[in-house]
Amino acid sequence: MTKVLVVYHSGYGHTQRMAQSVADGAGAELIAIDADGNLPPGGWEALDAADAIVFGSPTYMGSVSWQFKKFADASSKPWFAQKWKDKIAAGFTNSAGMNGDKLATLNTLFTLAMQHGMIWVSQGLMPANTQAAQRDDVNYLVSYSGAIAQSPSDAGAKDMRAGDLETARLFGERVAAIAARFKN
Repeated sequence: MTKVLVVYHSGYGHTQRMAQSVADGAGAELIAIDADGNLPPGGWEALDAADAIVFGSPTYMGSVSWQFKKFADASSKPWFAQKWKDKIAAGFTNSAGMNGDKLATLNTLFTLAMQHGMIWVSQGLMPANTQAAQRDDVNYLVSYSGAIAQSPSDAGAKDMRAGDLETARLFGERVAAIAARFKN
């Protein structure tokens, strides 16, 4: 059986909800990076044993949260031992703005994966970019590099858009399917 893990930081609950959608699609386990930028006990060992790792962070000031950056910097130990080499990788993010420089965050996640020698999985969904498109359509925000979501700054995690969460769930399905293909 393929083991997919979603490692993420969430400041206000939006990215956590998105992480849960990715995990639901992938049949994955969640590993939350805490408010101090640390993994729970056994977190590093679980990541080392995974077939695929999906990285998630909110977009703050055009990049990952400092907590996620602390985790990324601490991943130099598995990097040195090449523990994540040839694992499947993917990433997702959320911010308040429709754009909000989400691509810069996905590029940070991609770069982390590339430094570890991982194999990146794209979104793999067609965009909802016609005149008939509605905000709750799948991939309405149109990302190819990873899953993205938008949450108004005055809205709680429970108010996230159904289309963004479905996009994340489908992304999780894709990551799990690719990981299974590579495992065989």
